[in-house]
Amino acid sequence: MAVNCSLLVILALVVMASVVSGDEPSIKPKVKIVKGKKLCDRGWECTWSSYCCNLTITDYFETYQFENLFSKRNSPVAHAVGFWDFHSFILAAAQFEPLGFGTTGDKKMQMKEIAAFLGHVGSKTSCGDGVVTGGPLAWGLCFNKEMSPSQDYCDDYFKLTYPCAPGAQYYGRGALPIFWNYNYGKIGDALKIDLLHHPEYVEQNATIAFQTAIWKWMNPVKKSQPSPHDVFVGNWKPTKNDTLSKRVPGFGTTMNILYGDSICGKGDIDPMNNIISHYLYYLDLMGLSRDEAGTHETLSCAEQIPFNPTYVAPAAAS
Repeated sequence: MAVNCSLLVILALVVMASVVSGDEPSIKPKVKIVKGKKLCDRGWECTWSSYCCNLTITDYFETYQFENLFSKRNSPVAHAVGFWDFHSFILAAAQFEPLGFGTTGDKKMQMKEIAAFLGHVGSKTSCGDGVVTGGPLAWGLCFNKEMSPSQDYCDDYFKLTYPCAPGAQYYGRGALPIFWNYNYGKIGDALKIDLLHHPEYVEQNATIAFQTAIWKWMNPVKKSQPSPHDVFVGNWKPTKNDTLSKRVPGFGTTMNILYGDSICGKGDIDPMNNIISHYLYYLDLMGLSRDEAGTHETLSCAEQIPFNPTYVAPAAAS
């Protein structure tokens, strides 16, 4: 009897440790065949999709890895203490897993995509530039919003489609910060969340903050162009013009899509290298070799011509 009691105590401690650590329980998929196609359902993370029959994100990316990638996000000097967490990321990702986010290709490709996406996130939300403790790459998810907005980012050009709500400010928020009323409106429509009238939701809810970022990763800036997801996982085939513009499948072109000529086509500048460094660092922490990142040509956008160059008005004739 004493032995049985000891076993019960040990089992109880294991369960408690799992709950405290925040680990999500493994979900055995349900299976059905629809029109000859195998579909699976893993409950809250992934519902009735062929993707669910393979690995999903929680099969290869766990709470402890998230904690390692963003180890300083809850340090006292961070600006979003207590905001970002693993569960919110998985809840957000679950909406896009059936579309291929983190579920495309083999396990190595799936892990690489999560490292790539979070590499962008870590770089864009880091406060590690002037911080030594833990190294500058450990400070991702330090922010969830722009700290000192220079404007309210209301563009009246879109007053018929996405008019600015009274009192609303559309400064940068989220895991891949979004700016301007038209972006809040467009992404809010896609997510079925009224972000045009309530942009503050993005800085109040971590799941929404991750959702807006993953939406940007999964969708092109223009319909005729690829998404960061497509160029990374190999769904995109470059045209002759892309080849001439030195745009090739890989991490470098994800930067081209997301940031354009603010960092691409300018050689090996620090802002670009910072994003690459985060990606490589996250590959390490997820147990993948940096060699998996590919050649310098695929990793960088230093020589790429931007998909959407910034318009510069011609100088007036003197």
